[in-house]
Parts: sequence; structure tokens; C-alpha cells
Amino acid sequence: MKKVVVALVVAVLALALAACQPKKTYEIGLVTDVGTINDKSFNQGAWEGVEEYAEEHDISYKYYQPDTKSTEDYVKSIEVAIKNGAKIVVTPGFLFENAIWLVQDKYPTVKFVLLDGAPHNVSDWGTMATVDGSPVNFETGANVYSIFYAEEESGFLAGYAAVKEGFTKLGFMGGMSVPAVVRFGYGFVQGANYAANEMGLANGAITIKYEYLNSFAPEAGHQTKAASWYSTGTEVIFVAAGGAGNSVMKAAEGLANKYVIGVDVDQKAESERIITSAMKELSTSVYGALEEIYNNRQYNGDGDIITTNGKSVTLDASVGGVGLPADFSRFNTFTQAMYNVIFAKVEGKQIVIVKDVSIAVTALVVPKVTLQVTA
Repeated sequence: MKKVVVALVVAVLALALAACQPKKTYEIGLVTDVGTINDKSFNQGAWEGVEEYAEEHDISYKYYQPDTKSTEDYVKSIEVAIKNGAKIVVTPGFLFENAIWLVQDKYPTVKFVLLDGAPHNVSDWGTMATVDGSPVNFETGANVYSIFYAEEESGFLAGYAAVKEGFTKLGFMGGMSVPAVVRFGYGFVQGANYAANEMGLANGAITIKYEYLNSFAPEAGHQTKAASWYSTGTEVIFVAAGGAGNSVMKAAEGLANKYVIGVDVDQKAESERIITSAMKELSTSVYGALEEIYNNRQYNGDGDIITTNGKSVTLDASVGGVGLPADFSRFNTFTQAMYNVIFAKVEGKQIVIVKDVSIAVTALVVPKVTLQVTA
């Protein structure tokens, strides 16, 4: 009986001590786009930037994964992060645009870093319906740091490298026809054309199959489609489609001499068939955003960051925002020296790269390229 009483006393004391412990808080939060921080793409790139900055500056941080890919669950996860002490919340991807619009005024002392998008309340671009039924609004709050990337430049470099390597039958698979993905594709086509022109190839010498998958998730159908493209002559596919890229990689791995160009981050570790990647410097840009926010910080009495530096930036080659990985070991012909020359031209704006997503890809003036566009 004494043992039971002692055990109960110990248990009560343990609970009491636990109740007295301060709740663990996390100053920087990142909300993933359904996927994990190990997706080898947008989530991971953003998380690496958070992790690097937080570790260097001894700041607590944590990531949160929504239950579904919906604005409602994105908002819930953002609010969980804020309840857990987040003064800064990083959201990787344009799918967070509605969510950030909904929370930016509700939490004015919280800073939001939004990658690849800007806040708005439009939920259906066809009907211009809004997420809350109010009039269309594109206001970016003073507490929002919106980051865009010059995807057309990164895509251009990838297309240029592919043709310089000797490929003549290329493919582009985009996740959805959203602006960032469209710019990747437009740049890819123009880069291939530019290289073909430099090499003196005949008009129509380069063939590019071009399609949007309407999905960013890995699916058996994507693998089947990629395998079909490869079997009918396509040599390399640039896949700007998040996790769907893994399906294309699997298709390439099952066939001889077929390759993939990755996207967003250096994906060469994902497959031996990744010859290069059209990168956005995600981790660097997140690190830079956090550094700017903290370097300009002021606090109110509750310790909230109240500095107002709401802004929108587009990171291009001139600031190291986009490019190809420094590893050229999987190329046989295209070299670092060749890349340095073309990168300098892109960086210096010596090449005009069309990025207007309102025009059709078939309207691009690319005489060296035969486009095969699938609806």
C-alpha cells in the first residue's frame, strides 16, 4: 500500500513539475506545401535556408505539415505555428497566396515570407471568385516579404546546355500552366533555340515536345507518358513539376541513354539520369530574407517583430537567384567554361528572353525549334 501511495505522489509531483515547465516555442516556422522537408524540391530548399540561418543565429525553428493541400489547412498550419511562438512564417509556393492574404492583416506583428507568389484573394481565375466572397484584392501587407524568381533565365540556361551537349530531341513537362512553370518552359525553348543558332543548325533542327501534366505529384501515368516520349526518340526531358519529376526519373532509369533535367534545386542525388537542374536559389533567398528581416528588426513590449518592410522582389541571374549547379561532370560536351560565357550574357541582360506568360508558347519566335505542343 505504501508503494502505491509513493507511486501516486511521484506521479502527481511529475505532473506538477511538467505543468510548471515553460512551453517550448519556435520563433521561425515553415509550413510545407503538403509534402515534406525532404522532397528534394521547394519545401526542402526553403527549409535548408531556415535551418542554416536559425542554426547560425541560435534561433528556435520548426516546420509544420498541413493535412491537405487546401487554403483552409494552410491557414490552420500557419496559425499553429503562430500559437507556438512563430514571429516569422515561411511559406514555399504560390499555393499559399490565398492563405497569406487571409492572415496578413489578422497577425500584423508576424512576418510572412512567401516564395513564388504574392497575396491575393482570387480563388478561381476563370470566374474571378474570391476565397472570402469579397471584392478582388491584391494587397500585399507591410508584414509580407514576397519573393519571385526569374525562371525564364534558369530554363533558358537548361535548354542552352541541352542543345550544346548534343541533344536534338528534347521534352518539357510542366506541372501546371501557372506563371512560374510557364516561364521555365518558355525559357527552355528559347535557350535551345539560341544554342542551335550559335551552332549553325538548320531551322527546325531541334524538336521539343511540350506539355503540362496538371499535377505536381508522382503518378504512374506520368512515368508511362515519359517512357512513351523516350521510346519515340526524346533524349532528355526538362520536368518542372515538383514531385512528378520522380516519375520521369524512373522512366529514364529504365531506358538506355535517356536523361532528365531537374528543377528548383540540384536534384542529381535523386537519380543518375539527372544531367543538370534549372535551379532557383531557394535556400539562399530564404536565408537572405530572414537576414534582412532580423537586421531591420524592432520590437514592441511583447517581443514581437514590428518592423514594416513589406516588399516584393524578383531574384534573377544578376543577384545569383537562378542558374545551373556547378557540377558539370555528367555532361560530355557542355563545360563550365561554356556555361560561364552564356551565364554572363544572361546576367548582363545581353539576351532578350520572353517571359510574358499571356502569350502562347507557339508564338515564341524560335525558328530552330519544332514545337510539338500537347494540350
